[in-house]
Amino acid sequence: MRTDTGQIINLADYRPTDFVLERVDLTFELDPTETKVEARLIFHRREGVEPSAPLVLDGDELTLSGLLLDQSEIPAEQYTVLPESLTIRDLPATAPFEVTITTIINPEANTQLMGLYRTGGIYCTQCEAEGFRRITYFPDRPDVLAPFTVNIIADKAANPLLLSNGNFLGGAGYTEGKHFAAWFDPHPKPSYLFALVAGDLGVVEDTFTTMSDREVALKIYVEHGKEPRAAYAMDALKRSMKWDEEVFGREYDLDIFMIVAVSDFNMGAMENKGLNVFNDKYVLADPETATDQDYANIEAIIAHEYFHNWTGNRITCRDWFQLCLKEGLTVYRDHEFSADQRSRPVKRIAEVRHLKSEQFPEDSGPLAHPVRPTKYREINNFYTTTVYEKGSEVTRMIATLLGKDMFKKGMDLYFERHDGQAVTIEDFVACFAEVSGRDLTQFSLWYHQAGTPLVTASGSYDAAAKTFSLSLEQMIPATPGQSSKEPMHIPLRMALLSEDGSLMTPSSVTSAELTDDVLHLKERTQTAVFHGIPSRPVLSLNRSFSTPINLHFTQSAADLALVARFETDHFARWQALTDLALPNLLQSARDARQGAPVTCDPAFIDALLAAASDESLEPAFRAQALSLPSETDIARELGSNNDPDANHAGRQAVLTQIAEAGRDIFAALYESIQTPGDFSPDAASAGRRALRNAALSYLSLSDNVPARAKAAFDAANNMTDLSAGLTILAHRFPDSPEAQEALSTFKDRFENNALVVDKWFVIQAGIPGAGALERVQGLMESPLFKRTNPNRVRALIGTFAFGNPTGFSRADGAGYRFLADEILDIDKRNPQLAARILTSMRSWRSLESDRADHARSALMQIDRAADLSTDVRDIVERILKE
Repeated sequence: MRTDTGQIINLADYRPTDFVLERVDLTFELDPTETKVEARLIFHRREGVEPSAPLVLDGDELTLSGLLLDQSEIPAEQYTVLPESLTIRDLPATAPFEVTITTIINPEANTQLMGLYRTGGIYCTQCEAEGFRRITYFPDRPDVLAPFTVNIIADKAANPLLLSNGNFLGGAGYTEGKHFAAWFDPHPKPSYLFALVAGDLGVVEDTFTTMSDREVALKIYVEHGKEPRAAYAMDALKRSMKWDEEVFGREYDLDIFMIVAVSDFNMGAMENKGLNVFNDKYVLADPETATDQDYANIEAIIAHEYFHNWTGNRITCRDWFQLCLKEGLTVYRDHEFSADQRSRPVKRIAEVRHLKSEQFPEDSGPLAHPVRPTKYREINNFYTTTVYEKGSEVTRMIATLLGKDMFKKGMDLYFERHDGQAVTIEDFVACFAEVSGRDLTQFSLWYHQAGTPLVTASGSYDAAAKTFSLSLEQMIPATPGQSSKEPMHIPLRMALLSEDGSLMTPSSVTSAELTDDVLHLKERTQTAVFHGIPSRPVLSLNRSFSTPINLHFTQSAADLALVARFETDHFARWQALTDLALPNLLQSARDARQGAPVTCDPAFIDALLAAASDESLEPAFRAQALSLPSETDIARELGSNNDPDANHAGRQAVLTQIAEAGRDIFAALYESIQTPGDFSPDAASAGRRALRNAALSYLSLSDNVPARAKAAFDAANNMTDLSAGLTILAHRFPDSPEAQEALSTFKDRFENNALVVDKWFVIQAGIPGAGALERVQGLMESPLFKRTNPNRVRALIGTFAFGNPTGFSRADGAGYRFLADEILDIDKRNPQLAARILTSMRSWRSLESDRADHARSALMQIDRAADLSTDVRDIVERILKE
């Protein structure tokens, strides 16, 4: 584990390598504790590089056992070897040369799960971002691309399956008890896309015929006995391949595409060329063990990793500062895929909920950074919602600015021009500027400036002139390292509604650029005048969340109710309901803190119940509308001096008033919505289950007894309904005999299914209240809790820290002290996991003073610890920095 303070890497310091890598030949002799790796690397000196320049290769905790130059041993005085680097001097000035490096590594002891590791009898790799240097000395950076040939030698009985990237060349017996397999990937790739898997796994097989009539073998490898649970993943893969051909014109380019599902994995999945490695929670599903959300996640992540074949693999990043070029772009592509497969407005609502709950706090806190950062200490800490989700939003804004057809032309040019290259954000944006003729210089500030823009809007109607004036002002707050910001190009989709809800079309617009329904805000302050407006309009602004901003626009409850009822953009309907809800939630939190009675605006409750009972709206949308802004959302909107207990109490009071006012509506929904027949994970069926379970949740509040939820739990024939019933019981009636019986039944039924056991931990870790910490500590003593499994640690400790504000932020600070101890323990085994869970404390300054003091003390405990990993050191110092 690296425990140095970490070197600061700056974008401005980028320069190409001194040597060009032409080819990579790897041979692995697998052994649980002493794997031998031989890397034969062919280089030539880059033109213009000084003849005296040495070859410097990256390493991480490596042991060198052999070093050859053109098959001859290199004298000791010609090289310098350290665990973290290998420097070779006196190399040929012009001719290509071959360096052969032999290292010995211990996969069994690799608890970091980076590089080559062995878990559950399976050898597996994770090389992004800098894991390949834990396998052999190498120029481990994304702009070094070469074709790879891989030979794998292993015990045949323990490892009948030997996989790597590319196409299978062949295999045979080797020596007694061993066999080998050879793979060749003809597409030059960086080392972070290398993959190797060996072990004994079952397989699900299928084929896909591409648009040029090539047949591609599809294989998904899972633990034996779990093959039926990979059927949905295979279906999602085939739909992804077809969609990418139809929408982006991208055809798969190898003879085989493989997915391997493993249980011990730091990430969700990894797009290694031709051999994706997945956390098994994003592959395995059946009605008994997977929720509708699990099915949706599998569909999205299978698609995401497959789409990387072009946006990430065929075209990759010049350096890690360009990470959003592959991740943000590919998130946009998987969002569009899911929107086409399911409900576009419901998908958009889910995306924005996630963005606001995760990325907006990141953008307003000590960990804020631009979508394209300019420096980093530990690149693993920049796999953030800013890079992924905000990066996706920036791509979406380009599509909004240019329109569907022009965006497609820009993407086509990008694929044509940069196939096989490692490129930059500037290369990407230039393609769209070229095809559209639009100057995107100001727009590109979205990549370079951190922080969520605040747009303040106000409108006035002149009845005599029949004009509507919309005044806009933008402000981008200061963020670490960026105290002043330039005005952004903000594309705002908008509509003007008449009093009957119909759309108004202005005869002309002055003082602003309007393209279709997109208003372009480019100045700090700007006023657009809409002419030919016959009556006072109701404004719907930032439709479909066209721009990731905080919008301050005061509208009456009546105007918001009109938007919620009539807008043709269903996202805008949901946003109007949310804008009605938030003032009530914020005031309720303030009232709860003062011990005052909580009273909701009847207009808000009426609008919400009208949406809930509107049969013209799809059930999934109605379920989203009934899911009010969370306690995290309340804390973000309050901004500072947060009391999590008051936020929780206020929100519960609002939910209870809605439940009591809408009891008859919720009872009718619960009784009338049925999903007869066999379970289906399709969007329509999932939407009906979501609405029925939302109704059940409200009924449990008006009932104030657990009987109905327990009956729902007992009657459930799928995991969606089962976990919904259990969550209501555990979170609303945690000490009741019904809740305890349900928790025990759930555990007894599923204790041999790791992914369902994770759900059991998640539900209990999220039970609100001061007793949450003791509950979590008790669960850590369960034989089902495994500290070495990232999924299990995230399920219990991660859920407690990220998803239980009242429990984690207990007034006495015990939750923070507990997390500090756990972070220090986890860091010894898995620094990436520790650093990511530590980000749960990024908003500690928004707490009321006593809690903030406790949080700061816990962070200082971590900061003072000796031998912190670079990952955790980077996060804790940034969180604490004034």
